[in-house]
Amino acid sequence: MRIATLLGSPRKKGNTATVLGLFEQLVAQDHEVDRMDIAFQNVKGCLGCYECQAVTDEPGCVQDDDAVSLFGRLIRSDAVVYATPLYCWCFPAQMKALIDRSLCLATGYGSKKHKSLMEGKKLALLVTCDGPVEDNADFIQGVFDRVCGFLKGVVVGKYIVPSCTTPGAVIDTGTAVARQMAKDIVGAPLG
Repeated sequence: MRIATLLGSPRKKGNTATVLGLFEQLVAQDHEVDRMDIAFQNVKGCLGCYECQAVTDEPGCVQDDDAVSLFGRLIRSDAVVYATPLYCWCFPAQMKALIDRSLCLATGYGSKKHKSLMEGKKLALLVTCDGPVEDNADFIQGVFDRVCGFLKGVVVGKYIVPSCTTPGAVIDTGTAVARQMAKDIVGAPLG
């Protein structure tokens, strides 16, 4: 299985990167992992021009940046993990720009002609946050569900690591979450 991981954190060695790294180590033994550090890619915001909606067999975005290449990697994957810290109850700007640009991955939304280049792919959300889940990390889960519905993906899980303070402090909880993610995504128990 080819698993794409999208790291939306601007901190390469932060809490989210730590937990995502634990997951990647578990699945990399038997599966191909393709990590994309979104914060360090050139991804411009969506122009809202809808030019992409005229293209149905590839990402039809008119912008010349890294987003279309990243989308190609997602399309070639069997599963995608959106890994992000919680910023103002949602995705950080770096990840949000890519999510907005995901408009070019589906056409015909809201109609019988709705189709997506991501249809049927396993999609998972990993969130780290400095606080509880309730009244904190609940909104991002709803946004993720909507994105997955638009992309016609299959939500395999939403994994929240609350009360994160430092990368070293998330190891115990993060390891348990990483194991559960691996089990849910690749469908087999891992040592």
